[in-house]
Amino acid sequence: MKIAVVGAGAVGCYFGGLLAKTGHDVTLIGRARHVDAIQRDGLRFEKGGVVEMIRAAASISIDAAREAELILASVKTLDTEATGAALAGAASRVLSLQNGVDNAEKLRAAGLDAHPCVVYVGCSMAGPGHVFHTGRGDLAVGPALTAEAAMFEAAGIPCRVTEKIDAELWRKLILNCAYNALSALTRCRYGQIAEFEGTRKILIGAVEETIAVANALGITFDEDMVATSIGLAGPLNATVSSTAQDIALGRKTEIDSLNGYVARRGRELGVATPVNEKLRALVKLREEAT
Repeated sequence: MKIAVVGAGAVGCYFGGLLAKTGHDVTLIGRARHVDAIQRDGLRFEKGGVVEMIRAAASISIDAAREAELILASVKTLDTEATGAALAGAASRVLSLQNGVDNAEKLRAAGLDAHPCVVYVGCSMAGPGHVFHTGRGDLAVGPALTAEAAMFEAAGIPCRVTEKIDAELWRKLILNCAYNALSALTRCRYGQIAEFEGTRKILIGAVEETIAVANALGITFDEDMVATSIGLAGPLNATVSSTAQDIALGRKTEIDSLNGYVARRGRELGVATPVNEKLRALVKLREEAT
């Protein structure tokens, strides 16, 4: 299958790399420094202490996505609407591999056949064209994407099909709200955050507030999301959040789509979210300072 990955940072390169390794015709569309390295040497793919060089096409132009049968959108949430506008009119099916709960909706507003895909992976770009995996690497999709789920599975990417994709999106949002801001503010890995009593209490507060907002919207969960959030530190013990990576690189973060989104919806629904409000404010201050 001809696949384009728009926003080929860590997440896009991880999943795009595995699909390319399986034999799909993958084009990674991203920043020039990564594109140059991939065009020259291939994608440097590091996982479990093993380094592979995976051949894939690479481009800095989003127009390269228009010929694809399937587009994986892994741009930052700040760029979702601009990406939708740039791809407007494309006939390809689009999967949103992004944080937040409303990206597919924004892409559909541009006339795209867009669907959410919930991502659970720890990875970073360790250098130009070099993706470094730290934990997990699985997906969840809705029932409209059974063929795509089979494609991911064939590439060694576990992919669950769920009838409750909205709840799954909020589940991921809860986990993001638990760790992303704290990782960025403390410069600590997930395991450290969950183990230290002070940050563990903050984590639990953010999770409980996010659950309350989700419940107010009619979304419920089949598991103890506080326990699940704390347990995430096990398989992602060595992971630092994408928010922390953005701060380190002096880039704008997605915090307004994470803790900020929960705080905003909480105000609309009359649900108190003081922990998420504070985490959002502190990350914004850190963002401005860098």
